[in-house]
Amino acid sequence: MPLTLIEAEAFLYREARLADTHDYDSWEELWTEDAIYWVPAGGDSATDPANNVSVLFDNRSRIGTRVRQLKSGKRHSQNPKSSVCRLISNVELLGEHEGDTVIGATALVVESRDDRTTMWAGRYEYRLRRVADDVRMSFKKVTLVDREHPLNTLSILL
Repeated sequence: MPLTLIEAEAFLYREARLADTHDYDSWEELWTEDAIYWVPAGGDSATDPANNVSVLFDNRSRIGTRVRQLKSGKRHSQNPKSSVCRLISNVELLGEHEGDTVIGATALVVESRDDRTTMWAGRYEYRLRRVADDVRMSFKKVTLVDREHPLNTLSILL
């Protein structure tokens, strides 16, 4: 059964809160076992991650590795941790993909670290799935608006 817009929005807001508060274990639990987390680079990369460079293209195992690195305290770009706040808007139900509900949204992520503030803006695409009595994400694609330009070091969860 597809998700409702209210269920999708609640999931997106929860995921944003977990990422903003560095609750990495809870954030990781939101993923399905076949998950893909993808941030395309510039050019044609937004259409074919297998044949183009991506900022990140993680399967479920790599998502777990990313979380362990963030929790280790050894990721120098996150020691101390950035202060992060994200705004999610324009949430839409876009359809279904292999039984998952496809969601679109826009996001503005503000990261403050040391003496600088970085804004990451882009379009999110999610595929959400009901698992038992909860909702999980099987796919998240973050298409940054400025992906055609050199990017700052991406050391946070987008």
